[in-house]
Amino acid sequence: EDAAVHLLWRLVTSGDGAGHGHHAGADAQALRPGRVLVSAPLVLLAAGGTGGHLFPAEALASALRARGVRAALVTDRPHAAGGVATEIHALGRRRMGAGKLSRALGLATVAAAIPRARRLVARLAPAAVVGFGGYPSVPTVLAAAWSRVPAMLHEQNAVLGRANRLLARFAAGIATSFADVARLPAGKPAWLVGNPVRPAIRLLRDAPYLTEDRDGRFAVLVTGGSQGARSFSDVVPAAVAALGPALRARLRGVHQARPEDVDRARAAYAAAGADAEVAPFFSDIGARIAASQLAICRAGASPCAELACIGRPALFVPYALATDDHQTANAHALTAAGGGWTLAQTDFSAATLAARLAAWMNAPAELAVAAAAMRAAGRPDAAEALAEATLALLPGRARSGKDAA
Repeated sequence: EDAAVHLLWRLVTSGDGAGHGHHAGADAQALRPGRVLVSAPLVLLAAGGTGGHLFPAEALASALRARGVRAALVTDRPHAAGGVATEIHALGRRRMGAGKLSRALGLATVAAAIPRARRLVARLAPAAVVGFGGYPSVPTVLAAAWSRVPAMLHEQNAVLGRANRLLARFAAGIATSFADVARLPAGKPAWLVGNPVRPAIRLLRDAPYLTEDRDGRFAVLVTGGSQGARSFSDVVPAAVAALGPALRARLRGVHQARPEDVDRARAAYAAAGADAEVAPFFSDIGARIAASQLAICRAGASPCAELACIGRPALFVPYALATDDHQTANAHALTAAGGGWTLAQTDFSAATLAARLAAWMNAPAELAVAAAAMRAAGRPDAAEALAEATLALLPGRARSGKDAA
């Protein structure tokens, strides 16, 4: 990582690299230009094109606008970023992978994007830059450092991500979502702000937790994140089938599955005589969380923040191949807070899950305690805290380097 930083910084300071010069490739494309209010300061947000990066960027943009500050977004998937900012700039697309070849290709793509990022920063003249991780944040934050524009990073997980590790030395500080974050650089200012959630999720903060719904049913939300999880479609229907007839009749499933697994999961629930709604995507995921008695899910940054904001207990089954095993770190943090339980993928079986479901359905008081603990771990004001930390970067303002409680 140190060698990568030195190489990229040499490209930034020298201006060398693919696309350098007056006749270089097209600048980062402004896909949705908005009216420019010259009197208002501009904060440039840089985020990868997944929900885990874009959701907090969207929440920060909204909080900044409420404070009279403009926000523009640099991302690699602009069409997934609707609503984040009125001005969106595309900066290529490349995942910062873990393998040597993937990392080399990623660094080459970043190097090619640096001249465009420098031109974009020069043209927009932002007062500050906030990086949310993912490929686009690397050239954008490096360009900000070269232009002496103050920058801050936001880390959504309990392990500092690769892009943020590369950029940490160029940032004024790191805003974190968890109290303890692995791989934070020693001596780098860090502020605990939480992981901002979308407004629709935040509105459900006060939805009370019930140990059963008004019809006496026990709702289980099953979600593997934006892409679903194949093992969930294998294990969960089989576990429901293993329940006794009375418990199975009480259970109501809401299962987000991969598109290719939807029919198979539906058939398995139907064969078990279970009531389950299976779909590849739920547009009203916040309402589904609020209506559940239990969530069975991966432990990505967004599901963790949403569950904590609304206050619903979870059985976390972390994705074992997640970069730096950050999902296990996220799950352990919320499990340690009392908000749920963590089960390794290797231990996730129909028999184990059926036993746990039966115990919770027969004695739901444990779930109510976990729901309260999960809600206590939530930070519904994360967007406001992150906005204040961002405003502190602007000229004439300052903040200390200690954590915000």
